[in-house]
Amino acid sequence: MSGRDPLDTDLAATSEALAERPHTREPSALPQAGALGRAVNAGGYFFAAMIVLSAVILLIEVFLRYVFNAPTIWAHETTTFLCAISFLYGGLFCAARDTHIRVVLIYDMLSGPVRRLFDVAIFAACAVAAGFFTYAGYIMVAKATFAPTGDFRLERSGSAWNPPTPALVKIFLFLMLIVLTIQFLVLAYNHARRMRRGRAQ
Repeated sequence: MSGRDPLDTDLAATSEALAERPHTREPSALPQAGALGRAVNAGGYFFAAMIVLSAVILLIEVFLRYVFNAPTIWAHETTTFLCAISFLYGGLFCAARDTHIRVVLIYDMLSGPVRRLFDVAIFAACAVAAGFFTYAGYIMVAKATFAPTGDFRLERSGSAWNPPTPALVKIFLFLMLIVLTIQFLVLAYNHARRMRRGRAQ
């Protein structure tokens, strides 16, 4: 008797899929992520370069500190800032490519139509959660950019260099949460369209 065992794992929904298909091209944004997902996927190269740049800055700092005994006051905070915004972008990047960590024990056991329904529900729930986080991010940005008196001022690190990187990181986080919310809505909508087309066929 032929047929797929319902307990078999669908590798297409797991990270093991790449190991099973080594000759496939590098994963990109989900088709359901739309034009926004493709733009997010392309932007990943820029933020990957920021990680490389931070490593170069740290190497220069080590050289200046231990060879010339002339450490900088900006290297540590600059690399912290570059890594922070890169990691924040990483959440949006993973959402567009559907490569975030998730538990698929129940998901892999579902039939195709039920799985598509779960896709819509999951991304819709993610959009709602991201929307709440966006609101919290707005409150955080307001405190980081305005003094209690109402005057505009960026929160600074308080170090000898004293850059406004804490405020800039919070602003960037707020922007990423806005885009993340929109991306989840796009994913939920496009998965719903795919589900309706499947029913029509």
